Amino acid sequence: QVQLVESGGGLVQAGGSLRLSCAASGRTFSSYAMGWFRQVPGKEREFVAAISRSGTSTYYTESVKGRSTISRGNAKNTVYLQMNSLKPEDTAVYYCAASDSAIGLRNNESRYWGQGTQVTVSS
Repeated sequence: QVQLVESGGGLVQAGGSLRLSCAASGRTFSSYAMGWFRQVPGKEREFVAAISRSGTSTYYTESVKGRSTISRGNAKNTVYLQMNSLKPEDTAVYYCAASDSAIGLRNNESRYWGQGTQVTVSS
């Protein structure tokens, strides 16, 4: 079993930046591709970004391309999501996810989920 714990969420003004972190434990961190999803009340969970097991391949949803960067540091068993130029529509609960492949995550496939961290972007 894999446990994922997110941190770094909070309130930020439009145009600001935020850095989300996800700490993994249990199964070896490098065994899984990692990613981020987000969800708002009344809507389905949405894919945001993913990174391969080796960290050499990354994927982003169109709405965050150019504004966000996903990265991982295996030595610290941590995956990050740096978000810049934030918009009110980025407001959501952000979930860390782990699965067999980054492409699978891009296709909304995930084996493990974190508890979520709230991101609120004000106008």
